Amino acid sequence: MTALRPGGRTAPTLESVAALAGVSRATAGRVLAGSPNVGQQAREAVLAAADELSYVTNRAARSLMTRRSDSIAFVVAESEERFFADPYFALVLRGAHTTVAEHDVQLVFTVLAGEKDRERFERFARGGHLDGVIFVSLHGDDPLPGRLQAAGIPVILAGRPFAATSTIPYVSADNVGGARSAVRLLVDKGRRRLATITGPMDMTPSIDRLAGYEAELAAHDLRSYGVAEGDFSMAGGRDAMAQLLAGDVALDGLFVANDLMALGALQVLAESGHRVPQDVAVVGFDDSPLGASARPAITSVRQPIIAMGQALAGRLLAGIDSGEPQEPVVMGTEIVLRDSA
Repeated sequence: MTALRPGGRTAPTLESVAALAGVSRATAGRVLAGSPNVGQQAREAVLAAADELSYVTNRAARSLMTRRSDSIAFVVAESEERFFADPYFALVLRGAHTTVAEHDVQLVFTVLAGEKDRERFERFARGGHLDGVIFVSLHGDDPLPGRLQAAGIPVILAGRPFAATSTIPYVSADNVGGARSAVRLLVDKGRRRLATITGPMDMTPSIDRLAGYEAELAAHDLRSYGVAEGDFSMAGGRDAMAQLLAGDVALDGLFVANDLMALGALQVLAESGHRVPQDVAVVGFDDSPLGASARPAITSVRQPIIAMGQALAGRLLAGIDSGEPQEPVVMGTEIVLRDSA
């Protein structure tokens, strides 16, 4: 039966596109499926006919021809609460969406909050519904990306893999260099009794930012006056700051591994009578919109979050097209000076 559009009009078919373009149905199908094996004149005629008729490619039929789903997944390995609380995730997602939209590819977003979510997603991916997967915020040596890669599904990670032997491609900020620049700024401002609040130590950005903090202290022949582990949340920053203040040392500088934790740290410092930056200078990481609107506004290490999302999607699509593994990408950081340091 012929499909009808709203208003009773007949929906255009592949045959009607081919007839208007003056080519065979097979040629029209190859053009609309993105095949390069078609002459330029025929390609232009088919695309013009499809535009004139407002023809929309049937993705199911196209998938049969190309063996692709034209969909990639954006996977956050956190709870929904964590996802919606941290602007970082939305900014990475925004960058990835910008890139896939330019390639006429669908972006499937999912949060893996528990084991059932992971099992369901793995079945979905293995069922041929995805051409590739972007993983964000992995903890530890998560086996899921490796299992999908072994099944022939291209994968890319936000942040370097936890296992040094991993061959999975990734896009990361220069976390070591960014942390070093934060400590260097504090030292240049005359601070000598420095402490840090880390992210979860089963995540490579946390590990690398702590390594940068320690390396820059060593370069100035300074020792650390405290390391407290947080969880990249505002509440985690509060708890970690309270832990640091429970010590006997009067801290005068603090590097925090993300801006959300820095916000929590500012709250505790204010409640305990510490002035920022007069008593304690604070530098965060991310250059989050929330950090910029804080009082005092947070001096932060800017990582190019949207550009990282674009690079994640771009590198994944390049790997899907070429069938070749992509080289890792490490993107630079810079200090954004505000009121907290």
